[in-house]
Amino acid sequence: MSVDTQRRNAARRGFTLVLGMVLGGLMTKLSELFLPEGPARSFLATSVAGSIGPFSIDLVAVAFTLGPVELRLNVLTLVGIAIVGFVVRSWI
Repeated sequence: MSVDTQRRNAARRGFTLVLGMVLGGLMTKLSELFLPEGPARSFLATSVAGSIGPFSIDLVAVAFTLGPVELRLNVLTLVGIAIVGFVVRSWI
């Protein structure tokens, strides 16, 4: 496998993850808005969150802080990643 093919595959995976997370987040918000209170809504909208940061970097002339970066996953996020993955796989 050439280096160009590996880069293309990494870019495709990154695109799939980011777009799938956006689609999953949209589906989560829509389920929170339109589904009635109950076990289905709580199952679909319950998230597991992990965060990293904040990171402070001081380079004498320039100082900045990054973060915190938080990642939230739920069932609909995984469904969104799967949908985008199938679409990307069939189109590309």
